[in-house]
Amino acid sequence: MNLLYKSTRDAEKTVTASQAILKGLADDGGLFVPVSIPKLPVSLGELKEMSYQEIAYTVMKEFLTDFTEEELKSCIAKAYDSKFDTEEIAPLAKVEDAYYLELFHGATIAFKDMALSILPHLLTTSAKKNQVKNEIVILTATSGDTGKAALAGFADVEGTKIIVFYPKNGVSRVQELQMVTQKGDNTSVVAIHGNFDNAQSGVKAMFENKELEKELNEAGYQFSSANSINIGRLVPQVVYYVYAYAKLLQNEEIAEDEEINVVVPTGNFGNAKNMGIPIAKLICASNENKVLYDFFQTGTYDRNREFVLTTSPSMDILISSNLERLIYKISGEDARKDTDLMTELKTKGSYAITGEMKANLADFAAGYATEEQVAKTIHDIYEDTGYVMDTHTAVAATVYKAYKEDSKDDRKTVIASTASPYKFAGSVMSAIDPKYKGQDDFKLIEELQKVSGTELPNAIKEIMNAEIRHNTECDVDQMEQTVKNILGVK
Repeated sequence: MNLLYKSTRDAEKTVTASQAILKGLADDGGLFVPVSIPKLPVSLGELKEMSYQEIAYTVMKEFLTDFTEEELKSCIAKAYDSKFDTEEIAPLAKVEDAYYLELFHGATIAFKDMALSILPHLLTTSAKKNQVKNEIVILTATSGDTGKAALAGFADVEGTKIIVFYPKNGVSRVQELQMVTQKGDNTSVVAIHGNFDNAQSGVKAMFENKELEKELNEAGYQFSSANSINIGRLVPQVVYYVYAYAKLLQNEEIAEDEEINVVVPTGNFGNAKNMGIPIAKLICASNENKVLYDFFQTGTYDRNREFVLTTSPSMDILISSNLERLIYKISGEDARKDTDLMTELKTKGSYAITGEMKANLADFAAGYATEEQVAKTIHDIYEDTGYVMDTHTAVAATVYKAYKEDSKDDRKTVIASTASPYKFAGSVMSAIDPKYKGQDDFKLIEELQKVSGTELPNAIKEIMNAEIRHNTECDVDQMEQTVKNILGVK
C-alpha cells in the first residue's frame, strides 16, 4: 500500500512521501501529515532483538512507501554509522527512577542528529525519484541545534545548498562556533538581529512567497526545509521512541505491552504511540518560555508575551510550528478549522481551541521549569548519582519529578536527553558549583570532563581551534535579500 501525505490545511490534494520531503511545506502553507498512521508490522517482542538500524527500517518503510527497500536501507546505513560515538546510536541510561534516552551521540552532540544525519540522503533520493533538475536550497532557522546538525548533514552533498539563520546572541557560544566554523562549499550561515521566532517566521515567509519561488526557479533553484516542519525530519524521530521501548523490553525493565510515560523538552513527540507502542502519557516540558505549558492548561495558545533568554536556548521559542499537526489531529482532521486557527495565530498572535478539542489532549501532560529549578536539578542529580545532564534534559527531569509527585503515576518513564552537557558547559558547571559562574565556556569544558568522567566529544575537539568561515549578519527584514545575494539571484 502506498501511504500518501496531505496538508493540514487541505485534505483534498495528496502527494507521495518523496514529494512531501522535497517540498518541506505544502503549497497552502500547511504541514504534511500522512493520510493515516501505519501500525508497526512486527510484534513488540520481535522489536527487542533488533539493532537501531533495523528498527529504523521497520518504522520508516511504513511511512516512506515510495522508497524501495534498497534505497531506504542505503539511506539508513549512511546515516547511522561511525558518525555516532556509540554502536547503540541512542543508549538508555538508568538514573534514579527514570531512563534517559541519550540522543546526543551523533556528529553535533544534539538530538537533531537523529533525523538530520538521514535527511540529506532521503532528500537527494527523493530528488532523483521525482526527476528534479534544480539545485535544492535548504533554508533553515535554528534556535541552536538544528542549524549545526543540518549544516553537517548537507555539507558538500551534491545538488544542494544550505542556508541557516540563527539569532545573534540567542544561542550558546559552543552552538555558535559549531555553525560559524562549518566547512563545505555549499554552506552559508547568517546571524539575524532578532530572536528565533523572527528567524523562523522569516524562513516561513520565503517558503510562502510565490514570486520568490518563480525567481529562484528561473535561476535553477528550489527551496526545501530541514526544520521539523519537514516529514523527512519527523519520521526518523518516531524511530527512537520505538527503540527506547524495545531497549526497556530487552533489558527486562518492563513486561511486553506494559505502558510507559515519555517526557520531552518541548514538542517533538513523533507518532510512536499511534503506531502501537504502549505509551500512557506524553509529558511536555517547557522552560520559562512556557507557551506550550499554558496551552495544555488553558486551551489557548498565546505568543503575545515576553521572550525570555534562558540557559536552555534551543527551547527559547514562542511559535511552535509543529503544533499545527497536533491541532489538526485533535480537530478531527478538520482542515478548515486548522486553517482558521493558524490564520488567527498569524494575525492576532493567539487562538483558542474548543472544549471538544481540549478533551482530545488527554494523552498529554505538561509542566515547566524555572531557571533556578533547572540548575538545582543538574546539581542534585550530579551530587546523588554522578550523572551530568545538560540544561534541556534538566528541564525535562524537573518537570518529570513534579509530575510524579502531583499525579502519583509511577509508570516507568523515558526522558528524552536532547543534548550533550558539553554544549552548555558554562551553565552546567555553574549549576554543579556556583564558583564556575561567569567563567569561559571553553575553560569549563576541561572541568566538565573531570567532573563527568566522560570523553571529550569530537564535535568539541573540532571547534577548539577551527577557523571562523561565516560572518554574515542581517536585520530580519533583509533575510530574503540575503538569500538572493548568497545564491547570486538578482
